[in-house]
Amino acid sequence: MAPGILVDESSQHGQTARPVQQKGADNNNAPQSIFPDGIRTSGQHPPLYDVLRPYADFPKEISGPTVWQRDEYVNNPERWVHAFTDEEVQELSDTADGFIASGTPLTGISKENFPLAKLGKVLTALREDLLNGKGFILFKRFPADVWGAHKNAVGYMGLGTYLGYFVSQNGRGHVLGHVKDVGDDPTQIHSVRIYRTAARQFFHADDGDIVGLLCVHRAQEGGESDIVSVHNVWNTLQRDHPDVAETLTKPIWYFDRKGEVSDGEEPWVRQPVVYLENGGQGRLYCKWDPYYVKSLTRFSDQGQIPALSDEQQHALQVLEETCNKLALHMVLEVGDIQFLSNAHLLHARTAYRDFAPPAPRRHLLRLWLATPESEGGWALPMPDSDEKKRGGIQVNNTAPRAPLDAE
Repeated sequence: MAPGILVDESSQHGQTARPVQQKGADNNNAPQSIFPDGIRTSGQHPPLYDVLRPYADFPKEISGPTVWQRDEYVNNPERWVHAFTDEEVQELSDTADGFIASGTPLTGISKENFPLAKLGKVLTALREDLLNGKGFILFKRFPADVWGAHKNAVGYMGLGTYLGYFVSQNGRGHVLGHVKDVGDDPTQIHSVRIYRTAARQFFHADDGDIVGLLCVHRAQEGGESDIVSVHNVWNTLQRDHPDVAETLTKPIWYFDRKGEVSDGEEPWVRQPVVYLENGGQGRLYCKWDPYYVKSLTRFSDQGQIPALSDEQQHALQVLEETCNKLALHMVLEVGDIQFLSNAHLLHARTAYRDFAPPAPRRHLLRLWLATPESEGGWALPMPDSDEKKRGGIQVNNTAPRAPLDAE
């Protein structure tokens, strides 16, 4: 759980003193001088190891609305695509203009100061489907090519407030992320976040309950999206590769934090890939990103943590192959918004190539949204399960920021 304010006295060697986290403080009542909405992102945590369940307790087969097949949707866009109506766009535009006129910073946006009397009802129904249904939707006709960067950010973040609480996505405190090739080297996976490159992103889930992506500019080629039902993947693994399913339930996986750590924290987190809820409905959920388990050789080579075993290497290969086999493919056009569950979906992106300058580079605005347990979110075996901004990435008391472009 994240902390309150202390001042780091290690300002020697010419380093500037910085606020650090104080264990035990209330993230839901954070200092508004740093966090305008009074809520601090909780950040990454090890699971509660004593409540993790053994493989024998996991279901042999899952049923219900979270288990879906690609064929149910590939030729039925009316089941998962919502084109904003002219009336909805106007309501969103009017509310965004009002928010901008108020002078409130983007990091202070909330459902309370971004009223959507009609569209809000659509978003409330969508939230239920994201959490407990199929777990995805594609909105169309957001006027990203008409509005400027600031109004795009306001309108998009305003929509997000009806789905969850925005959380920091990196050590810089970015609550509005920018998926864009900024020239980082994708081979340096121990330090580079792949969303800042044009490389392929394998199937993964982010550190937030819901992820949103708004397409502002498309690539010349590639950059297309794939999503898959984790519960469909689990059923397939239990049927065809039960050894892999069992490996994924073991807390033997080390996930790299890529230097985005608060003072006194370890540079990795040890956890399973799949969990059962700690109470709630006892559902299976997944936390996974292969880049984060492959990038730890700087520690395993020194004997600080175990290297990936043959069993783990086999499991991550089979998991990716199974996801690819079962995935639903989609292409995001300018003005499209994709919202996905990170609890029971995995998503991927193909590699891409941008248009030559001066054409704009592919650019997606990203939100990570938290849905605490007391507000209908899943019951996670994590110490911050009922914090408003559970999950995310919080480094010390780094203030939230919402830059209008990649940094």
